[in-house]
Amino acid sequence: MTAHRMQRLAVVGLATATLTSGAALLPATAAPTTPTTAPAAASQPGRPDMDVRFSTFNASLNRGAEGQLLADLSTPDNVQAQVIAEIIQRNDPDVLLVNEFDYVEGGQAAELFRDNYLAVGQNGAAPVDYPYYYVAPSNTGVPSGHDLNNDGVVGGGDDAFGFGLFPGQYGMVVYSKYPIDTDGVRTFQNFRWQDMPGNLMPTGFYSPEEQEILRLSSKSHWDVPIRVGKHKTVHFLVSHPTPPTFDGPEDRNGRRNHDEIRFWADYVGSPQDSSYIYDDNDGSGGLRPGARFVIAGDQNADPLDGDSYDGAINQLLEHPRVNATNPPASQGAVEASELQGGINLEHVGDPQFDTADFAEPPGNIRVDYVLPSKSLRIQDSGVFWPVSSDPLSALTGTYPFPSSDHRLVWVDVHLPHQG
Repeated sequence: MTAHRMQRLAVVGLATATLTSGAALLPATAAPTTPTTAPAAASQPGRPDMDVRFSTFNASLNRGAEGQLLADLSTPDNVQAQVIAEIIQRNDPDVLLVNEFDYVEGGQAAELFRDNYLAVGQNGAAPVDYPYYYVAPSNTGVPSGHDLNNDGVVGGGDDAFGFGLFPGQYGMVVYSKYPIDTDGVRTFQNFRWQDMPGNLMPTGFYSPEEQEILRLSSKSHWDVPIRVGKHKTVHFLVSHPTPPTFDGPEDRNGRRNHDEIRFWADYVGSPQDSSYIYDDNDGSGGLRPGARFVIAGDQNADPLDGDSYDGAINQLLEHPRVNATNPPASQGAVEASELQGGINLEHVGDPQFDTADFAEPPGNIRVDYVLPSKSLRIQDSGVFWPVSSDPLSALTGTYPFPSSDHRLVWVDVHLPHQG
């Protein structure tokens, strides 16, 4: 969700991968500011302890018109992009998912953000180098040809396969300091909702023709294998389910959100759980038993508050293969909840775990997650939400936000030395 509570989207198309070298780093031009809420990254690539920082950040770098993000990133002086880049630099993740980053074919926007912003020190923060990235099409904004919202008119963002005003709006990108196994990437953009056994699709709302073509993912689901060291691979499982709002009593978005989250629960489950799954290249089944993974993204679901369908995120938080211990937290979220009051004071969940600063309803809730497999030991974790007395709080701010209504979330994991 966003502060304006604008709906997320989805698009269709063939998945493409991009593996590219990073640009040379440029020196910082301002005196460093000492952060008090952004610990240094756990390690650098190649260190023998193999501690790796995985992160997710809904950066709200989407734009209202096709081509606008490309134009904004083509120069190094877009203020929002500078602030987003500084947040990333202050937290220095090794592997990063950015949600709400418009898809541009060929990875042009991803490269411009990397080269013009991440590789340039922002406000004294050290540049960060991501030699590898991955982008692929999104279901957002791709016309379905059907009246999916039943308003009597075919067309517009709400009738796309995923809500969006143009194809690729609200897409995503993965950046990595480690090589990406592009031959091993799996995408699930075209997986049909009805092909999930026991799905929650409101069949009374959608016509038989619509049920036949509806896709599960509002953006896409990607399995991006990250090669850490010589013999270690971590599957970065990324997505951005639709928010469980902007619908009627049929709860079509809440149900879809639940099943988009369930997809990963089944994917990392037993071979029986994942036997129905197929990818965009006709591969079948889920993740092999024993494989290391990190599930990341804006899941648009809080375990206790908000309007999720039937505890949707608990499908991951309580999964036997997911390490949900030591949840990322911040004192800035606690302070914001107290200062803003309102519905926040009625929430059941502990505000220290909030990751988004939303208008009411639902108020501030936890929607962004980095969830490793149990084979990965969590060393540390956090939410970048500085308290107001911290100079870095200017990067997150209050509405209208200088960066995003979401906060960057990170988890440091330790990879075993063998295997």
